[in-house]
Amino acid sequence: MTSDALISLLIVDDHPVVRDGLRGMFDSAPGFAVLGEAANGVEALERAAALDPDVILMDLRMPGGGGVDAIKELARRGARAKVLVLTTYDTDSDTLPAIEAGATGYLLKDAPREELFTAVRAAADGRTVLSPAVASRLVSAVRSPGTSGGEPLSAREREVLALVARGTSNREIARELFISEATVKTHLTHLYTKLGVSDRAAAVATAYQRGILG
Repeated sequence: MTSDALISLLIVDDHPVVRDGLRGMFDSAPGFAVLGEAANGVEALERAAALDPDVILMDLRMPGGGGVDAIKELARRGARAKVLVLTTYDTDSDTLPAIEAGATGYLLKDAPREELFTAVRAAADGRTVLSPAVASRLVSAVRSPGTSGGEPLSAREREVLALVARGTSNREIARELFISEATVKTHLTHLYTKLGVSDRAAAVATAYQRGILG
């Protein structure tokens, strides 16, 4: 996505006042276009198919169709939209299923305005967005079975991981560290193995829990 392109949004929340507030916030900020709203997961699927947004802001607990089921179905359909969960719930029973279902990120509704804007931009670029508080809750379940402390990360792997935690893309990491994207992917593969995880979100979560980040 180019820096000057509008990021299109679909807002999914069962509370009209929340939808109105989010729409007003994004409509008043440059670089965003709210295409529509939905009150539950079932409506979200219909609206996503019709509107093809870049990012879906998805609540989780909604009467008439929850967010996790909608995220799973969007992934099954191969939807282009990235899903950024925006909810008041940060319990293990909420965070893990949403990430496992395919959410690109997870933020709480008390996130500052600018943090939310930054998170939506990152999500639109396919970058993982996890608040530290949420990341710490994911650790026990995202770690591969039987994985213990693991081999320590190298200095370069720590650098790559720190940039991943900031939502930096592979291309941007390569540029900042003066290495190729292929080398970045190799470092990611190695640190995934050492941390006992399989993706960027899980790596960040585990790193926060172990004190590697934070």
